[in-house]
Parts: sequence; C-alpha cells; structure tokens
Amino acid sequence: MIKAVLVDDEKNALEMMEWLLTTYCPQVEIAAMCSSAEQGIEAVHTHRPDVLFLDIEMPKLNGFDMLEKFDKLFFDVVFCTAYDQFAIKAFKYSALNYLLKPVDPEDLKTTVQRIEAKKTIPTKEQFDLLLRNIQQPVKTTPQRIALTTSDGLIFVPTADIIYCEAESNYTSVVLSGGKKILVSKVLKEIDEALSGPDFYRVHSSFLININRIKKFVRGDGGYIIMDNDATVSISRSRKQ
Repeated sequence: MIKAVLVDDEKNALEMMEWLLTTYCPQVEIAAMCSSAEQGIEAVHTHRPDVLFLDIEMPKLNGFDMLEKFDKLFFDVVFCTAYDQFAIKAFKYSALNYLLKPVDPEDLKTTVQRIEAKKTIPTKEQFDLLLRNIQQPVKTTPQRIALTTSDGLIFVPTADIIYCEAESNYTSVVLSGGKKILVSKVLKEIDEALSGPDFYRVHSSFLININRIKKFVRGDGGYIIMDNDATVSISRSRKQ
C-alpha cells in the first residue's frame, strides 16, 4: 500500500481527490486529509506518508512554503494545480509529479503507478528549478532541465542539448561535447517540455535545438546538419 496525505484548502477539491483515489487507486491508503498547510505539516510528521498530494495556491502558507518547512523530504510529492499550459512546462522541466485540476482519473492512475514503480524522493534542486521556471516569462526556454534516467535525475543546461532522438520507449538526448543521455521518457514528453522558441520537432524521431543548426540541405528530401556534424532528417510536413 501507498500511504498518502492530502492537503487542499478547498473542501470540495479535498473530497473529490479522496473519492478519486478510493475509486481508481485502491493501492493508496489515505492517512489524513488537511485543509491547510499547517495541518499538512503536522499530518506528515505524524503519519510519515509515502506521498503528499499537495495543492499549490493556499492562504498563509502555499504548497511551496509548506515544503520549505521540512529540512529533508522523506516522501514523494504530487502537486495539484490549476496553472495554465505554459506554467505546466515548468513541472515537466523539473521532472516533478503534477495533476491538473480538475483531476482526470487516468492521469491520477498513471501518476500513482509511476510513484509505485520509481520509489524516488524529489530533491531540493528539482524544487529550485521549478520555482525559477514557473516565475519566468512563459515563452522563454528555462536554462536547465531535469532528465529522468534509469539511475535517477541528471540536470543539464538546455543550451547544451543539440538534439533529441526517439529510441522506442526512450529518448536519446545528445549534448555538446559528445555526451549522450538515455532518458526514460518518450520523445513526445520531451517535446512537450522543450518545444518553444529554441526547440522544434522536425521529424517524428527528432527534436532539435534550432540554435545548434549548422546547415540545411535541400536535396534528398531535405535534412539538417547540426553543429556536432550529426545529420537529422526532416519530415515533409515540417520542411517549410
């Protein structure tokens, strides 16, 4: 069983999350339901949960303020948020769990399954990365991203990413200097986090950093040579 503490200042949201977990995630045991960050802090110390389902926008102490009250985290965190699609990118850059309100049952089940499989605790660096990214203009590319690997998390400057290539259920992230990182996410998920002014999906198998393009070749259907001399295909629909 996964022991959980729920924290949300809205009674309806708290009761809805209780119903969703009881209905769709029987492997989750709800140890406490709290309507404030202060109650949540006490419940966490009392029940020592495996996971905290945490609302962000609350009076007095918000979700981020609450987490800062712990010297060291011993539990996983799932942020429950009503932020828009641009702010959601900040969560993806930080490789942190989140659920968008109103919570979709399938998203909840997937998140709980991921927690069951990984058994990892978020780091302070992930939260720092989240806070920096969530506060900056929505159309800029954050300076760093957390990449999920089989061994844990690797934090890399986004400017160092030359391109990302799909490899079945994984993604190979190629960095300057010749380093390559195999990420435990499909390319679609990486695309959702990185796509914007600096990154573009030129092919079903490739996402590139447009600042690292060395040459575009029109012939043979068109392809790109990156600044590490790697050749990247361009799909017909993305050529223009």
